[in-house]
Amino acid sequence: MRIGFLNLLAVMAALVLSSSAYASEVFTIVIENTPNGCIFVWQDGEAIEIGKVLAPCGAVNADGFTASAWAEDSTVCATAVNAIHLKIASDPETGRGILITLQPREFLDFDPTDYGSYFSQSSSIFTDIPAGTGIFGGPFTPLVGSRFSLQKGQGTGYSGEPSPVPPEYVPSNGDTLVLAVSRNAGIDYIEFDNSFGGLIILKRVSEEPEVIGQVLQPVAGVGRFGGSAYAGVGRIRANHPGVICVSTSPIGQIGGFQIIPSGHAMSPEMTFARTLTQWMVVGPVDARNPSWEGVSPLFYGHLYPSYLPLISDAPGLGGIGALNRLLSRFNVRAKMRGEENWVALPEVTGRDDTALLDLAAIRIYFPLPVKPN
Repeated sequence: MRIGFLNLLAVMAALVLSSSAYASEVFTIVIENTPNGCIFVWQDGEAIEIGKVLAPCGAVNADGFTASAWAEDSTVCATAVNAIHLKIASDPETGRGILITLQPREFLDFDPTDYGSYFSQSSSIFTDIPAGTGIFGGPFTPLVGSRFSLQKGQGTGYSGEPSPVPPEYVPSNGDTLVLAVSRNAGIDYIEFDNSFGGLIILKRVSEEPEVIGQVLQPVAGVGRFGGSAYAGVGRIRANHPGVICVSTSPIGQIGGFQIIPSGHAMSPEMTFARTLTQWMVVGPVDARNPSWEGVSPLFYGHLYPSYLPLISDAPGLGGIGALNRLLSRFNVRAKMRGEENWVALPEVTGRDDTALLDLAAIRIYFPLPVKPN
């Protein structure tokens, strides 16, 4: 089935923002784990093709990253412009996640013209979707906590209830992976006072701001976080149960900083987060309360890379207007010390340990539901 990208935009435009209630966006990502398998989105009874599988996976990674331990089984445990990690279960000995990974086309290391007979024994499904687009930071990016399951049978005639993922699951050629994504509107922004003991404020739409936490260590520098090459300045690069990664560099260059919960900051491999300046460490207002690993709204269920280019950057996507493109983005803004206005996040590339010394606060502005043109 060949369905143009303009149809995808038409589906997005059907999301309506009303004055009385904020719509939720619900869709399903379906990935056929077979050479040349279809990747499509199922929404409102329609299948919209968004890519192909270049190389399926036939193995699992039983030694997932540390923060995967804090994700639920059978869910997306990391969402980023350069990868999506799916957690099958926890390893009973280490507690770390047993993972399979979805990769954009930039990370494929073999000749894709050979994919017709190729089957990878790696734990990654390689796609032809470019980093920073589609499910990797585009309009159909899943969230941490999005449920993933298996569908028997293949093809864009997706129907019926998917089957749960057993903890001993190993992918095989012909499996179909199903990711159920639900995004609820209603948060306006989250603000971080970038100082020791600074307050973290959550502002819901049509409600008064509320204090939800505190900054235990402010961020002062920018570092070389690789995936930032696929996210522009002020964009969320990645989110998982132990991190929010924000890009400070233009696409094609590397630079950014991270926000992490206090418990993860004490992980053995995170010593540099306590000794260097590129990490903001956060936690609850009351230090007696548990740390925030895998906890909403920062590290579960709300944040994800999201970017649609302006018409001037992508004239072929004319089915969605400029206002809707802006509304559908997460946007990280800055307030500099001694200033009152919120401005664009400073553009900084590479490693600079003092680049953000004058950063007084940041706000993560949430997307609003897309309105029809």
